[in-house]
This record gives sequence, C-alpha cells and structure tokens, in this order.
Amino acid sequence: MRTKQEKIFSSKALTYLRTKQEKIFSSKALTYFLQLSDTMNYTQAAQILGITQPALTQQIKKLEHTIGAPLFYSVGKKLRLTDAGYTMLSASHEINRVLNNATDEIQQSSNASQGEISIGILSSIETQIFEDFIAHYYQKEPGIKIIVHMLTRKEIWENLENNKVDLAIMYLPDDSIKNWKPYQSRKITSESLVFIHHDEKIARQKRIKLQKTINYNWVTYPEEFYLDGVIKEAYKNALVNRPHSVACFTTPDQIRHFVNATDVVTALPESYVMAHPRKKGVFTAKLDPVISFDLDFVFRRDKDSIPRIESFLNEFEAYLAKKGYTERLEEITNNRLKEHSDND
Repeated sequence: MRTKQEKIFSSKALTYLRTKQEKIFSSKALTYFLQLSDTMNYTQAAQILGITQPALTQQIKKLEHTIGAPLFYSVGKKLRLTDAGYTMLSASHEINRVLNNATDEIQQSSNASQGEISIGILSSIETQIFEDFIAHYYQKEPGIKIIVHMLTRKEIWENLENNKVDLAIMYLPDDSIKNWKPYQSRKITSESLVFIHHDEKIARQKRIKLQKTINYNWVTYPEEFYLDGVIKEAYKNALVNRPHSVACFTTPDQIRHFVNATDVVTALPESYVMAHPRKKGVFTAKLDPVISFDLDFVFRRDKDSIPRIESFLNEFEAYLAKKGYTERLEEITNNRLKEHSDND
C-alpha cells in the first residue's frame, strides 16, 4: 500500500501534469501557435489575432517555456519551425481533427429543427439570393438560428478548419487548398466575369478580347483575393499582360461605386452585374475567352449528415429547383427596384 506521503506526491504530480497540458493545449495557446505557424510572421499573425506583436511574442515564449523547447527559429528575417515546432503543429492539427469529429458526431444526433447554422460567405459574392432564401428558410424552420459572416477566402478556410462555420459559400476551384480530403462541396451555379467600362466606341460590342481590355486603367480586388487570382491566371494563360490596376477594394459594391465615379474599368461576376442596374454611360461586355468558375457550398466532410445542415442544403436545392439561380436573381432584383420606386 502507498503511504500518505506517496499519495499526496502522486496527486500533486498529476495536478502538475494536467496544469502543464492545459497550458500547452489551451484554446488560446493553440490559436496563437497555429496562426503564427501559418503566417510565419509575428506582425501579420498579431494583426489577424487582434493583439499586439509584443503580446504574441510573449505568449509564444510562454508556450516554448512550458514545452521546454523552442518552436521557431529565424534565418535572417524569415521565421522557420523547429523540429519541436513541427511536432507541435502535427499534434495541434490532430487535436482539432478529433474535436471537430467529436462535435460533428454529437450534432448528427441533434434535432433538425433546433440549433444554429453558421455560414461564411465570400465577401466578393452577390448575396441577394442567400438573403432571400434565409428569410424563406426562417419561415419554415424558426427554431434554427442562422448566423452569417462575410469573410475573405483565407478567413473562410481558417473557419472551416476550426469548425467555426458549418457552411461556406465561395468560388471554386481554389488552388490555394492543397488537401481537399477533409472537405466536400455542392455546386450552386456557374459564374463568369463581365467586363464593365465607359467606352462608347465599343458600347455595342457583346464580347471583348482580353488583349483590348488592357488599354484601360482597372480597379481590382487586392492580391490574394480569389477573383484577382482568377483574372491574373486567365490573362497569363491567354499570353496577355495583366491589367494595370490603379485602385483595389475588397467588396464588389466598393468596386462598382469606384467605376461609376471614375473612368476606370473592371470585371465582376455576371450575377452581381445582373443584380445591380448600371449607371447611364456604363457598359458591359463578355470577356473573350470567357473567365468562368463555380459558386459552391463547401463544408467539412460528412457535415451534411447533421440533420439541420442536411435540411438546410436540401431546402436550398428545392428553392432553386422551383426557379433557377438566374431567374431567382432577376426576380429579387426587380422586386427590390419596384419597392424602391414605390417608396419614392
């Protein structure tokens, strides 16, 4: 039998180990570590996390002290993971995977008419159809709380990985994701870019060659945004110089307003152009060759087995089965224009 002293020592040892594990694998510690390992830049990581760079540095040092080994090292101005850092990264991803799977398994036994659905929508997407559908879905399932976030592409993937959003609405294909195994997608519709300009000389043209579009100053999305990458890739494949951008904005509304107020040109998804009447003196043409991509629901694999998620996706399919994406968008746009006219 163990002595009283041995029992006390054993209890203290277990408490110490639990405390140490909690410090290493706490939600905050993992979040800070994963963000830094993703950006490999203290300043960028701190900005994304919403803390100061010294505060992040201090938290990482505390984590390294608790582990007993450095997680990062510097080569000049570049940050690198140590062997311990790679081990920590692998363990962190495994912890997230186990927790996400456990959460999904629990939710799969939940009620289809109760709970929350968190949706991340790419900020460059026309949202009127989704706003209309969510209002329709609420009438049918008032017990389901829908939470919508407008996010960048990077934020969407981070939130999908961390299980912070159940569904993402975004453009595909996306070459920035190398490992698709944890994810599934459901196509909503096909999209293509429309050239928007002020040139009366080509106002009657229904199509315009990519080569001719580079004669104008453009307003675009910032680098790393999906549509900016799509445009660059299309021009590169057509052996055409990339458009000269004089301004960048993060949402289609901002880009449209800038085009309307200046003489610059741009290219926006056809669904967005359809949903917003053009200002007098602003013209559109389809690009030649066509720059196309898909609009999809993206979610973690088997997420659609959760009753309320399955119900939401099936109801959306039924919603578009009655009237297609384009027809729905035209109807919503016309109704909103009529409401605006009646109010005037």
